[in-house]
Amino acid sequence: MSSLSTWRARLSSSIASTASSSISGVRHKSQSTSIPKKLQRVRDHGFDDLMEVEKKVRRALKLQELILSHPGGGLPVSRLESLARRHHKFASQEAGSFLLRHPHVFHVFEHPVQRILWTRLTPRALQQLRIESDAISSSLPSAAVRLRRLLLLAAPSFRLRLEHIRLARTEFGLPEDFEQSIVLAHPSLFRLLSPSGPDAEPRLKFVEAVPNSDDPFPIAAVEIAREREYRARGSDAQDARFAFPIQFPPGFKIGKYYRVAVWKWQRLPYWSPYEDVSSYDLRTLEARRRMEKRAVATIHEFLSLTVERRTTLERIAHFRQAMGMPSKLKEFLLQHQGIFYISTRGNQGKLHTVFLREAYKKGQLLEENDVYLARKRLRELLLMSPQKVNFDRMLTSLGREGEGFHHSVPAMNTKEFFQDEDDSGSDSGVESQFIE
Repeated sequence: MSSLSTWRARLSSSIASTASSSISGVRHKSQSTSIPKKLQRVRDHGFDDLMEVEKKVRRALKLQELILSHPGGGLPVSRLESLARRHHKFASQEAGSFLLRHPHVFHVFEHPVQRILWTRLTPRALQQLRIESDAISSSLPSAAVRLRRLLLLAAPSFRLRLEHIRLARTEFGLPEDFEQSIVLAHPSLFRLLSPSGPDAEPRLKFVEAVPNSDDPFPIAAVEIAREREYRARGSDAQDARFAFPIQFPPGFKIGKYYRVAVWKWQRLPYWSPYEDVSSYDLRTLEARRRMEKRAVATIHEFLSLTVERRTTLERIAHFRQAMGMPSKLKEFLLQHQGIFYISTRGNQGKLHTVFLREAYKKGQLLEENDVYLARKRLRELLLMSPQKVNFDRMLTSLGREGEGFHHSVPAMNTKEFFQDEDDSGSDSGVESQFIE
């Protein structure tokens, strides 16, 4: 009798353990077919190499700002060193060595009277600034459209802080005086809201999109890409109705269950980032999944509105609350490494730059615009060999007599500055995918 009871106890224990292992196996399989919340970042050297150049660009822009803030567009190198350490945290003698390494942008010379080293911008550097300024001025209509679409992403209020837009104006190609030239110049599109009350801070101004019933519902950039895909593939692209172009970085390991999870996620419907979802019931699991994918679409559209299809993680965080983005942005973006890429190059890893993957190929922007091309000229000047610098030095020296360089040297067109006499590169007088 005791043996029978013992056998029954063992049998029940065996059934319980089998059921438990079966249940745990089902749960494990269910979790493995969803996109993991935490993924290790895989480096993409194409984007990281681009950021290595951008480190030089950021330093050059800071020094340019200091030089141009002085009368005549020139100042002693020792004074520039002091200002760079004080305002931009340059190391000792870092600014001076940077000037000497990039003579196509900065000209260092001995002052004819004071007999100390001075610096000023070269003709090509000044020409690059003029080209960029002209490109921004000529693109004011498209900049107004980008700003309105940016405001429409902040549903249901359709308003953003003016200070946050001002901090990100370079990324969106807005002029420095965009408050007057765009916001106040288009009262039918924008409304500037100032705080009221004795304790209100004057900096807490908001820009709001004026509602217009005749204005068509905005179409997101990813939806336009899907339309092109559908026209190219026809009925074969029906599965791409809610899909995003995905390009995983080299070396990214795609397991079987991860591939299934991405396949399911690509077919998940979601609400447009321009759609007001404040009145929807978001308590269900299906609604939360749609809102998660909608957040991906919001960041995708945010980057699509920038000039270079990239910005810093800190800039995106400024608009996080107004646009309904997740609180843990970095972790969220790493979950979708096939759509976005985060580069930590620059400022000792403290700076995080977010790229839209589909907009780049081998580190180069696919759809270039005038503002991007103008800024690209500065990168080209920083990467040019110091051996081809005689012409820049000669022209800059002409500006020593008189009030300043820009009054002494006649304006030259882009071809004269950036075209070589031959294709040899020598200095001869004038320097020159959707997942199914």
